Parts: sequence; C-alpha cells; structure tokens
Amino acid sequence: MQFCDDCGSMMKKEDGVMVCTDCGASAEQEADTEAFISTEEQTGEELIETSEDAGFEGKPTATDVVCDECGHDEAWYTIKQTASADEPPTRFFKCKECGTRWRGYS
Repeated sequence: MQFCDDCGSMMKKEDGVMVCTDCGASAEQEADTEAFISTEEQTGEELIETSEDAGFEGKPTATDVVCDECGHDEAWYTIKQTASADEPPTRFFKCKECGTRWRGYS
C-alpha cells in the first residue's frame, strides 16, 4: 500500500503510476507495492451478507433468545456494526423453526 506524500491519502495504480485518490498527486510506484490488491471487485465469499434474503443457515446459533412468533429457543445469527464504533454491534437473528427474523441490541 502506498500513501500520498502531499496529503497522506491512499494511492492507487493507474497507467503504471500511483495516483492519490484524494488530491490527485502522482508518484512512482514503490518497490514493495507490487503485491497491492484492489478490493473494488470482490468474490462472493468475501462479501458481507446485506440483503434481506441472505442465508443464515450454517451461521452461529444462539440459545439465549426466544422467537416471538413460535416460541422456539434457537436462532441463527450474524453480527454487524450498524452504529458508530463506540456503540455495541447489532445481532440479526433468524428462527431455526419458523424463519422469523429480528434484531437484538446489546
């Protein structure tokens, strides 16, 4: 990873030179940035589930919750940081019995 000498922002490779993503300054590529990997294009395994129809099956199981729909006491869950970093994360649940979804706040 290479950072701009002028403003300190991250630089990306364009046409053989490194270009600042913030101020547009350019510089020669440093020797150790040859293995730089761009995360603009990711494969399916690297993406975080964000859609409403994302599968929960195979995720960790919570046994300290009760489904309001059917009363079942097991649910799959995922954890996401939905607020600022100093706030606790939100747990998203899916009932293993009926499939009802809900959020849990710590």
